[in-house]
Amino acid sequence: MNDRPTTSHHVRTEADDAALTRESWKVFQIMAEFVEGFQKLAGIRPSVSMFGSARLPPDHPWYALAEDIAGRLSNAGFSVVSGGGPGLMEAFNKGAVTGRAPSIGLNIQLPHEQSGNAYQDIALYFKHFFARKVMFVKYATAYVVLPGGFGTLDELAEILTLIQTGTSRRIPVILVGPEFWEGLVDWFRDTLVEEGMIDRDDLDILQIVSEPQQVLEEIFRYYEQRGFEPTAEEQEKQLHL
Repeated sequence: MNDRPTTSHHVRTEADDAALTRESWKVFQIMAEFVEGFQKLAGIRPSVSMFGSARLPPDHPWYALAEDIAGRLSNAGFSVVSGGGPGLMEAFNKGAVTGRAPSIGLNIQLPHEQSGNAYQDIALYFKHFFARKVMFVKYATAYVVLPGGFGTLDELAEILTLIQTGTSRRIPVILVGPEFWEGLVDWFRDTLVEEGMIDRDDLDILQIVSEPQQVLEEIFRYYEQRGFEPTAEEQEKQLHL
C-alpha cells in the first residue's frame, strides 16, 4: 500500500505568468543597482567601510567616538563608507565630511528606521541588501565595526565569512569597543573554536581596539609592507564577489 500523499497538478494561470514576468524584470533593477554602484565607487580607493547602530542619538558617547574615527580616517586619505542612515552611520558621514576624502552613504530603502543623513558626498540608494553588501566589500581597504545590532552583526559575519573562505581578499577587520565586543569574541574562542566550528587562526582576522588612533595604526600596520592597491590575484577575487 502506498501511503505517500498525493498532490494535484497545478495549472498555470494568467496570474502565475504575470508574477513570473514581474520577477524576471526584477533582474534589470538589480543590474541597475550594481552598475550604478560600480560606476560611482570605482574611484574611491582607499576606502574604509564603517558599521554601527542606527539607533544611537547624537549625544551618545559612541556617536562622538564614531565621528572622531571617521574624521581621522578621512584626513588620512581614506574615503569613508557607511550605510547612510541615522545613528552611528550619520556620525561616520558627519566625521568624514570634515576631512579631505569623500563621505559615502550606501542607503537602503526600509519600511521604517532608515532615512538618509545629510553628510554624504556620494549617496547611493538600494532596494536589495545583497547588492548593497557587495558594494561595502568590493572597494574596502578595511572594515571598522562599532557597537550595533543585527544589521551590524550581519555585516561583520559577512566579511568574516568571505575572508575565511577565501572568497574576498583579506583586509583588517577592526572592532571598536572592548567592553562591547570581548564577550562575543570570547564566545568565538570558547565555543566555536572548541566545538570545531571555526579554526583558531580564524580569530586572527579580528582586532579589538579602544582608541580612535589605534584604528589608523592597525590599518597602516597591515599595509605598510604591501601598499593599499589590491594585487592582481585580489582584483580577480573582488571581480567574482
